[in-house]
Amino acid sequence: MLLGALVASPSPASAHAAPVGATPAPGSIVGSSPTEVTVTFSEPISPVTGQIQVIAPDGERINATPTVQGAVLRIPIRSAKRPLGTYLVSFRVISADSHPVGGAITFSVGAPSARPEAATTTGSHPSVTLAVPTLKFLGYAGITLIAGPSLFLAFLWPRKRSRSGAIRLLRIGLALTAAATLGALGTQAQQGSGAALWQVSVSELTAVLTSQFGLLLLSRLTALALLAVLLPPLLKAHPRRISPSPARTPALVAVGAPTPVVAPPVPSAPVVVEASSRVAQFRVAAVLLLSVFGLATWPLTGHAIAAPLPAVTVTVGTVHMAAMAVWLGGLITLTVFLLRGTDRRILGVLLPVWSRWAALAVVWLTIAGGVQAVVQLGALPALWQTGYGRLLLAKLAVLAGVLTLAFFARRLVTRVTGSGASGLRRTVAVEVAATVLILGLSAVLVQVDPGRSAAAKDGAVTGEGVSETLTNSLYTLQFNIYPVEVGEYNTVHAFLYTPEGKPLPPEEWEISTRLTSQNLEAVKEPLLGLTPKHHALGSVTFPIPGTYEIAFTIRVDDLNRATVKTSLTVP
Repeated sequence: MLLGALVASPSPASAHAAPVGATPAPGSIVGSSPTEVTVTFSEPISPVTGQIQVIAPDGERINATPTVQGAVLRIPIRSAKRPLGTYLVSFRVISADSHPVGGAITFSVGAPSARPEAATTTGSHPSVTLAVPTLKFLGYAGITLIAGPSLFLAFLWPRKRSRSGAIRLLRIGLALTAAATLGALGTQAQQGSGAALWQVSVSELTAVLTSQFGLLLLSRLTALALLAVLLPPLLKAHPRRISPSPARTPALVAVGAPTPVVAPPVPSAPVVVEASSRVAQFRVAAVLLLSVFGLATWPLTGHAIAAPLPAVTVTVGTVHMAAMAVWLGGLITLTVFLLRGTDRRILGVLLPVWSRWAALAVVWLTIAGGVQAVVQLGALPALWQTGYGRLLLAKLAVLAGVLTLAFFARRLVTRVTGSGASGLRRTVAVEVAATVLILGLSAVLVQVDPGRSAAAKDGAVTGEGVSETLTNSLYTLQFNIYPVEVGEYNTVHAFLYTPEGKPLPPEEWEISTRLTSQNLEAVKEPLLGLTPKHHALGSVTFPIPGTYEIAFTIRVDDLNRATVKTSLTVP
């Protein structure tokens, strides 16, 4: 229910890069069919096989294999059988942060015509839209269930409490993270193709596995497999310091144990002891390195890698996830295993230590999250003007509530008997529930366009504009106005034909605009005749939003003149 509600709010965006330019220009009219179409994006992209098309006016697909140079998509095209009319460029690519980018633009050769239909959709199937944030949530839950139990088992576990439950929770965390990673590999192709979750081919999966995204996730799976082998043996029992000299045997004390327990002397040879110690040290170092690398694969396949400062954003992204996993994972471990059934004297030693660690984790969580927010928002207004910013505000609001609960929980740490212990358990349980909500918000947030991309999307090119055909007894007029927005830079292309459809070079062109909601005179503008002579070019100004009457007055010869009219709405 939680994820369903989150996914129903701002839906995950299907684009994180944005098309910012194209040749031919969107909505433009050119004299002859080009041999290549280029689309420029706001960040580097990679093409999705089979999902980049150029459709001719008669519906024929005319593109060859596209190529990519950084942020520029180049699409070679062949001459169409019927070259005159409107062409559709439909694209679906993968942005630098591994998210799909879909869209379409148009241009015309000679004169506009009816827009052809693309062979495939550029949107994401609902099953994929739901599956992606769900898998993100499961992955985040998995790493918290790895970090929390591991931390407590290594440093804070009471000697007399069974470790089997915490070890089992750790294994569940490993399994959840692996399942989420496999799911991400299995849905990446569908994000690119727009197909349903169950519609994927072997060739598409192969392409995903050999991509940078796929190689990083395969590396994460390898790290998880190694952790599954190395971690449990290290955490099944307290590590003992082995000394060759009985006189120097240290006292080993479990956290909260009432009396120290002295380890018996071990009559092992010094060489054996040293080798055992080195093996343990190697395992610990390997676990730490694998953990850091595994965590880094998330920002390396997300917003962070496409940000203006990738080295900084990947680093703080890794720190952010580590701090989150330690904090939330520790809370879950406390709630499930330790706050009930543990002697109050042991809790009196354990909880203050955990409280300090949790506070440190929150400090790093806040610092890393602040840096991420500054980079990804780009500007302060994006905090309330974009879906990303509003989701971030919701996450911060919940986090503020959790920190308030954590403050009261710290005060209860010193009172772990009677009603104090009961209040602590309730407070921590609510804290866990709230932080699970934060995980859900995070799972959706990483799928939404970051605020910094709002400017790029605002300037994204589209095929929008107005194309229409007007007729009377003297002629047929086809025209296009682009982009139809407030201001003076609205380009007009006009093409004149006889009623039978043959090119008709006129003697004079004129266009006028009149805002219908006000009693104003029409504003007349000339149109410049071009070659071919039945083609004219000009511009019109729309000073304010509203509905305008557009009138074309055309003199076809010395005696015959006629006016045709239509209306359009300027947003």
